[in-house]
Amino acid sequence: MSAPETPPSAAYDSAFLKACRREPVPHTPVWFMRQAGRSLPEYRKVREGIPMLESCMRPELVTEITLQPVRRHHVDAAIYYSDIVVPLKAIGIDLDIRPGVGPVVENPIRTRADLAQLRDLTPEDVSYVTEAIGLLTRELGSTPLIGFAGAPFTLASYLVEGGPSRTYENAKAMMYGDPQLWADLLDRLAEITAVFLKVQIEAGASAVQLFDSWAGALAPVDYRRSVLPASAKVFKAVEGYGVPRIHFGVGCGELLKLMGEAGADVVGVDWRVPLDEAARRVGPGKALQGNLDPTVLFASTEAVEAKTREVLDSAEGLEGHVFNLGHGVMPSTDPDALTRLVEYVHTQTAR
Repeated sequence: MSAPETPPSAAYDSAFLKACRREPVPHTPVWFMRQAGRSLPEYRKVREGIPMLESCMRPELVTEITLQPVRRHHVDAAIYYSDIVVPLKAIGIDLDIRPGVGPVVENPIRTRADLAQLRDLTPEDVSYVTEAIGLLTRELGSTPLIGFAGAPFTLASYLVEGGPSRTYENAKAMMYGDPQLWADLLDRLAEITAVFLKVQIEAGASAVQLFDSWAGALAPVDYRRSVLPASAKVFKAVEGYGVPRIHFGVGCGELLKLMGEAGADVVGVDWRVPLDEAARRVGPGKALQGNLDPTVLFASTEAVEAKTREVLDSAEGLEGHVFNLGHGVMPSTDPDALTRLVEYVHTQTAR
C-alpha cells in the first residue's frame, strides 16, 4: 500500500488533532486508554458470552463498543476497540486471550525456523477492521478516531515468552544471545504492524497510537540498539499519511527521548514522570499525552480534581497536551468518575 497524505477529515479541526499538531486549542482534549470497554456496564452487557478476540472481529460490535465512551463521557477522541494481538491472530498465529491471564501463544517463537509462523499481513486478512472503521467514522463525524497497534518489542515479547511475563527472560535471552534472530523477528513484526496501521488510516482513522506496553523493562542502551529501529520503521511507514503518530509505553521514563526519536509526533507519558520534566527529556517539537495515575480515580472527587490540577499545572507551557491517564482505565473504575474528569478538564482549560 502506498502512503498518500490523507485529505482533511471532518475531524481535522478537532481539539484532539489540533493538540497533536501543537496548534492552539479551545480546551485541553481528553481521551482515555482502554476507555472502550473495561469499566462500562454497557460494554459488559454487549460482550456477554463473546470471547475477546471474536468481539474484535465483529464490525457492528466493535462500532458499538468504540462509541460507548464517546456517548457517555464526551471524550474528545474515540480509540478503536481491538487488541494488540489481532494482527497476529489474523496471520494464523495459534493464540487466544484467556480471561484473567491475557494473550497465550500455543507455539512460542524460539528459533529461526519458528519465524516461518509470521507471514505477511494483507488488508484482506483484517477486512473486518476496514468495515468497522467505515461504520465508525460515519457515526463519529467530527470526533476523531484513533487507530492503534502493539509495537514490535511488545508483540515479540508475547510471541517469545508464550504469554504475559514479569521478567521477559526468554525474550531478553534472544535479544542478548542471538541479536540477529531478534532483529529479524522485530523487523518482520514491524512490517506486519505497519500494514495493520495503514489499513486503519486508509479506512478513516485520524491518528494512530503505537503501544509498547513492555518497553519499560529495557535499559536505554538496549532499547536504542535492539528495539528503536523496528519502532522507527513502523512510524516511517505511515509518515506519508500526515496523521498524528502517538507512542506510549509503561515505565518508560528513562526512554522518553528515545521513544520520541523513533518518529512519534506525540509521546505518551505514564504517571511516574511529571509532564514538565517529560518535556525536558523528550525535547522540543513533540506534543505530550498524559498522565493522571489511573488509581487516583478511586479517591474522592476532590482528590481527583486536586491531582488533575497538578497534571494541568505541569502541562502549562507545553507545545501541545492531550490529557489522558498514565495507563489504561482499570476495570473496577466508576464510570461516573471518568465523566466528571472529562468535564473538569474541559472546564478548567477552556480558552
